[in-house]
Amino acid sequence: MVTWQTAASTGSTSSPSEARNAPRAERGSPERLAGAIRVGISGWRYASWRGRFYPRGLPQRRELEHASSVFDSIELNGSFYSLQRPEHYDRWRSETPSDFVFSVKGSRYITHMLKLRRVEPALGNFFASGMANLRSKLGPFLWQLPPNLKFDPERIDAFLSLLPHDTRAASALARRHDERVAGRAETAFGANRRLRHAIEARHPSFVAPEFIALLRSHGVAFVVADTGDKWLEYEDVTADFVYIRLHGPKKLYASGYSRAALEHWAQRIRLWSRGLAPRDARVISGAAAPRAKTRDLYCYFDNTDKHHAPGDALALMRMLRTSLPR
Repeated sequence: MVTWQTAASTGSTSSPSEARNAPRAERGSPERLAGAIRVGISGWRYASWRGRFYPRGLPQRRELEHASSVFDSIELNGSFYSLQRPEHYDRWRSETPSDFVFSVKGSRYITHMLKLRRVEPALGNFFASGMANLRSKLGPFLWQLPPNLKFDPERIDAFLSLLPHDTRAASALARRHDERVAGRAETAFGANRRLRHAIEARHPSFVAPEFIALLRSHGVAFVVADTGDKWLEYEDVTADFVYIRLHGPKKLYASGYSRAALEHWAQRIRLWSRGLAPRDARVISGAAAPRAKTRDLYCYFDNTDKHHAPGDALALMRMLRTSLPR
């Protein structure tokens, strides 16, 4: 198991902040460009990390500042449990470096309670809750579906059709919020920028080529997940970026990754970032993926119950330094 301490001894003598800020090496293959690769963690406030990843005595209010000095992206999961407030997003933006990016996890009220039905008001509330204050640090959205939600093509298509693919559309959706965020809504997203979405499906009925075709038609990424064989583990590429969630190779959320396992993911990430695909990729659909010269990569470690995630993420970052573009 790679923990924070053992990951730091995988061949680099630099500190976490030096590892993050060091100049990136030239891409490994001179004939192909590579997309941007961001490796990070899912959330940042965990008691078991204190005194291990976080220096002993570090105030909790400075934990995001510390985590973002090591990683250039974090999966923001508080937005999954409840509607956050504009001042929260504003504070998170101010506490992170200028090149930092948050992935924002979609509301479980939409995915788990409404189960993607009649979600227009809830989507309006979600996009009005303050994420506009992240500005340029607003990255992709993750929509995690519950394990008991079966694949319904019409329902999935209707939901995907509602998702905004730029901030102008997100602003318009946010203005349709209801009284739940009245008086604290933030609907101004600033200059128009593109938005990305990824879906993590967990019911076996989603192992259907029609689902992959729907994602590709809407430009939404299929989440490549490592779940210890509990849920879907496929590698279909459906968008111009790839979104990876590593929940733990054996015990969900609690087991760490060996060096060999991390090398496995590093090799795949290098290929996907260059617009290629692993020859042994396990896919749902035999149809060709959308063509791309490069693809951006977002990879988040969600094995957070212990203290594995930061060390595993840092070890993977070090493995990828030779393939990341400057």
